Amino acid sequence: MYSIMNPVTLPAYEEMMKAGMHFGRKKSIFHPKMQPFVFTAKENIYIFDLIKTSGAIQKAVEMLGQAMTEGKMILFVGITNQSAEAVKRTAEALAMPYVTERWLGGTLTNFKVITSRVKHLESLEQELAAGGFEKYTKKERLIKEREMKSLRQKYDGLRKLTRLPDMIFVTSLKESQLPVREARQLNIPIVGIVNTDSDPSQITHAIPANDNARKSVELILETITQSCQSIPSKNSAT
Repeated sequence: MYSIMNPVTLPAYEEMMKAGMHFGRKKSIFHPKMQPFVFTAKENIYIFDLIKTSGAIQKAVEMLGQAMTEGKMILFVGITNQSAEAVKRTAEALAMPYVTERWLGGTLTNFKVITSRVKHLESLEQELAAGGFEKYTKKERLIKEREMKSLRQKYDGLRKLTRLPDMIFVTSLKESQLPVREARQLNIPIVGIVNTDSDPSQITHAIPANDNARKSVELILETITQSCQSIPSKNSAT
């Protein structure tokens, strides 16, 4: 069984509280399968049991760390405003692919098409670097440059996705239904942050926490980064 070389430094209780990690959603949109993770309700808002949240973060780090030591590829998905920057930082620190823009349907289930678009982007960049754009008219160059910009926005984070991922991490189960559906279809394990309005049984391992607060999401991702960044990895995604 895998054990991280350095002990996992979990966020302190005070840090989790300060980040608003304990706040769930309103009672009116509660999913009953989240009941085991709830400590209490206050002013019509469910409050997470942060001891259970801390334990779930620990297990998530261990799962991700185990995957990395085995050379597996993890796709990080953060398509909400509050998670995009943190997901990009974590994925880049771990040399993993990521998605921070809108999820493109078929990213997993129609993987060959996605790969072809990434290769097209890289061929355009190589052509530009070699001075190949000079042969085009001003209008044609502008069209090419706009195409490159659009492709970068959509596919930049997928350059390292040279094959189907072995695992995906989502920063919000509610906001990641499309990637979760595709991953489930392909039997790809899913780790993710789950608020009180979602069904945790949809994914392999749930981190019960506030997925709507930037600081909450960032604190979880920072813990993953700090714990996994120094792991000797056989990762073939690099």
